[in-house]
Amino acid sequence: MTKPKPNVTVVIPARYGSSRFPGKPLALLGRKPLIQYVYERAAACRAVADVLVATDDERIQQAVEQFGGKAILMTGDFRTGTDRVAGVARARTGRFFVDLQGDEIPLDPELLADLIEPFVESGAEMGTLKRAMTSDEELHHPSVVKVVTDQDGRALYFSRAPIPLVRDDPRARATQGLHYIHVGVYIYTRETLLKLAALPTGVLEEAEKLEQLRALEHGISISVWETKHDSLRVDTPADAEKVSATLQRLELSKQAQASIQS
Repeated sequence: MTKPKPNVTVVIPARYGSSRFPGKPLALLGRKPLIQYVYERAAACRAVADVLVATDDERIQQAVEQFGGKAILMTGDFRTGTDRVAGVARARTGRFFVDLQGDEIPLDPELLADLIEPFVESGAEMGTLKRAMTSDEELHHPSVVKVVTDQDGRALYFSRAPIPLVRDDPRARATQGLHYIHVGVYIYTRETLLKLAALPTGVLEEAEKLEQLRALEHGISISVWETKHDSLRVDTPADAEKVSATLQRLELSKQAQASIQS
């Protein structure tokens, strides 16, 4: 008998305005807009019951509906993506909510399963993912968020700085088993999500511009699981060009493999 899907709703916050890349969710990556790639990967995950784009712009809503997705137009001032997801949770039923960034494309739907499935079984209140760091450049780039966890997999801190600092390594290299990238996807119980959105912005959250630090500052534990699946992130127009080329290469490789197997 097929195991029923858990009551998990993936919400994809997608704002039109962006200081570095206005209209980013609608940026074409080949034949599809960015938001469609994110949506389709989420919808393909076996652990997901529903997917919804939460946007502030009718153009994004229309684009999502044109490719057969579901979108909701949300008015009001939301501090972060988490707060926008909480706005959806207030208006809808559901036990678990996933916050999947509208500019983060999971290359494999299994990335989401790596988070959802252990979270549902764990009884945790909030969860996220980490991935092993593979380059020194990632360690030192401020747009790459790092995470440090305790021995039980609970987050100790997130930072844009190169943490943990290896004092005796003057070259400050990425070390296997020590340095991890934080993959910006979150899952919450409904109660925790609404509690988090009701809290004031934290001092650390404001300093690092990382919304997950609000949870740690107010004593909300964040469980972190490791994934080996990659994702592609689009922050700037230059990123969009690179990601589009990568997706095209992957699609050609997939087609070649299918041709060989047939």
